[in-house]
Amino acid sequence: MKKIILLSVIVLLLAGTNVTAQKSSSFNSSSYTTALGIKLYPGSGGAAVTLKYFVKKNTALEALGFAWERGGRITGLYEFHWDIPNAPGLKWYAGPGAHIGFYNDKYYNDIRDGKGSYASIGLDGVIGLDYKFKNIPLNLSADWQPSFDFGNERYRGFGGNFGGIAARYTF
Repeated sequence: MKKIILLSVIVLLLAGTNVTAQKSSSFNSSSYTTALGIKLYPGSGGAAVTLKYFVKKNTALEALGFAWERGGRITGLYEFHWDIPNAPGLKWYAGPGAHIGFYNDKYYNDIRDGKGSYASIGLDGVIGLDYKFKNIPLNLSADWQPSFDFGNERYRGFGGNFGGIAARYTF
């Protein structure tokens, strides 16, 4: 997790140096096209690098690279965004997605005596709130991201502990 946070900070600093010469197009707006940042997952104790890109005014693609002590996950989401009346910059969103997970069972002793790594694929859903500050290039979101894994005995079935809080630099 420390590596993910360090990598995210470096990427954000590099993006920030580019902005010093030219303000972000989303700086004075309550909307944005692209955002890059970090998403924390309190339910699983991990963090992700998140990249969100609006392909249309109310439709976005989000890519997540998640890491935690027991493995990692790469997720892609297709999100539909809707304005919340009388709340500029605040939207709610929902949509489907998919992921591939890589898990290391060195922390457990019940499957193969704690030996081995596993991979699984799965389906995701997401529902949440997204807010873009008007005078700064910052986006915050909070969501729930339930998923279903098609993996082995340990990593198969419904998982409701994904979802979290994201902070992203918008440009």
